Amino acid sequence: MQFSRLRLFASVFSFALALPCFAAPRANACVSPAGHVHVTLDFETLQYQVTFDDATILEPSPLGLEFKDQAPLGPMRLVHHDSRRVDRFWHPVLGKASQVRDHYQQESFDLAENSAPFRRLSLQVRCFDDSVAFRYQIPNQPGFENFTITREKTGFRPPDGVAVWASSYKTFRSAYEEEYPRRAFNELPEGKLLGLPALLQISPTTFAAITEADLTDWAGMYLVREGATLTASLSPRLDGDGLVRASAPRNSPWRVILLAHTPAALLESHTIENLNPSSRIADASWINPGIMAWDHWWSGEVEMTNASNERFIDFASFMGFPYQLVDWQWYGPFNKPEADITKAAPQLDMPALLHYAAERNVRLWLWLHSGDVDRARSAGTLDAAFATYRRWGVAGVKIDFMNSDDQDRVRWYEEIVRLAAQHQLMVDFHGAYKPTGLEVTWPNLLTREGVLGNEYNKFSTRDTPTHKATLPFTRGLAGPMDYTPGGFLNTSPAKFRPTTPTQVMGSRANELALFVLYWSPLTCVSDDPAHYVLGGKEAPGLSFLRGLPTVWDETRGLDGEVGKHVIVARRKDKDWWLGGITADDEYMLQLPLRFLGNGRYVAHVYQDPTAPDAPYTEVREETRTVTSADLLSVKMRPAGGIAVHFERIGR
Repeated sequence: MQFSRLRLFASVFSFALALPCFAAPRANACVSPAGHVHVTLDFETLQYQVTFDDATILEPSPLGLEFKDQAPLGPMRLVHHDSRRVDRFWHPVLGKASQVRDHYQQESFDLAENSAPFRRLSLQVRCFDDSVAFRYQIPNQPGFENFTITREKTGFRPPDGVAVWASSYKTFRSAYEEEYPRRAFNELPEGKLLGLPALLQISPTTFAAITEADLTDWAGMYLVREGATLTASLSPRLDGDGLVRASAPRNSPWRVILLAHTPAALLESHTIENLNPSSRIADASWINPGIMAWDHWWSGEVEMTNASNERFIDFASFMGFPYQLVDWQWYGPFNKPEADITKAAPQLDMPALLHYAAERNVRLWLWLHSGDVDRARSAGTLDAAFATYRRWGVAGVKIDFMNSDDQDRVRWYEEIVRLAAQHQLMVDFHGAYKPTGLEVTWPNLLTREGVLGNEYNKFSTRDTPTHKATLPFTRGLAGPMDYTPGGFLNTSPAKFRPTTPTQVMGSRANELALFVLYWSPLTCVSDDPAHYVLGGKEAPGLSFLRGLPTVWDETRGLDGEVGKHVIVARRKDKDWWLGGITADDEYMLQLPLRFLGNGRYVAHVYQDPTAPDAPYTEVREETRTVTSADLLSVKMRPAGGIAVHFERIGR
């Protein structure tokens, strides 16, 4: 990222300082501002090594790219070296914190082969105190006016004995909806695709998560175990011509390693956001986060009528939710050449539905199949379709079934959100690859799926308590996650069966906690209004969702063990919200409330009942006054949870 592209805000402190010669670092190293992270490089062999507070994170690991119709790069030497220290604060449009510190030491290394043809390659390394990131820069030079990358040699070689949580994929084409099982490194199958983020436990007090950032017009990265090394594997182009086609000068995406001494501390990282270009939307006042009701799939099959949608619009209005999602089949049969994404199905009166929603202060989102979007795009009518949605007053589009992160599809993502922004439409991608920070540059991209979420309860037993307690430390590290929480037909794992209407594995308090744990500026509530309001009376726990924020001023990871339990607190204005879940075992903790800071709070507590045989739909609601000097008694049953709203007294 060039200095000219850094986000600069008149209201924040920012500086970029070229280090004077007397403070110049070693020519083959990068050290973070407080000295926690060290990266050393060997240019002759093109290898790098990472330590974190004196713990070895990566043993010497390979670097490099290979190009079509060119021999592999030979031994290289350093020909130029630049240093820069940056410490600034900036404000994301929508985030898990309203102010982000971007503090790093950057070293840029320009390399050249020792012998003819003296090809050049640059490495840019950024060392934060809680992470390291690096990327390749391919400079202008003869033979690279246009180039095709056929292999990325980047590797990550951890010390012996590490544990790994990573998803596995059979092919490069998928919906990216898998579990993240814990395995010893040597149990990872060799040659199989592993998805990102991949979490490594280096020692009992050292954790590292591998992912990527600023993925733009490039191929998505996976990992493959080759002996003792996790090697980068890029999604191939669908035309079979290599992995990435580009022209020099060109930067690769950032290869990122998040670092922490506890899993919970990883949840506070802002590295991925910091590595992306600033917002390209000058006036973002029309971008509004919030909770969205959902008309089907969760608790029944498609009933695409005005009456069915009006039930959900009424519920959204009752709860104060700003949105209702009109899902698939609103324009009739989808992913067909004859599909018209601007004409509602015959049984649906779209003008009447839009009017009904507007009268209740609810705006609609519309589902689209990516195949129909592609056909409209090829025909030159997608711009007109988006203009139609804006004229209708539609808030945004949910686009589904991309199922790929090859270079062309990655470029497609940016083109779609750019076009949507021109028409003041927000976007939710489903059937989508992991986030890499595009939502920073285009904040009208509120969220995306790429997660084995609540919908899997409809037809499988895969959305287990262990999976839910693993997600914050794996997929959740990458960015916003449209898990679609909110199932109110709660049951124990032992009694769970895939049924219609759909149950969820875990207690009511567990499900409430997910709204805090899983960050998503657009949060889609999954269940049917009939399960939230019973005979005119609100179901236990529903009140927690009223007024619940979806973007935050501050996030704190308070406690966690991967796949076991996790507790997170988030602040909006002067109030705090807390969410905690446990997996297969009950979990008890006297939790210090120091994060509250000064003042007194009314704590609205939603937690599991004390009786071990109580139904999982029951929730114990309590109200008490607390301060930061108090302890919160947390007791979660197996597959249980706790959700708390700390309401500041005397605002």
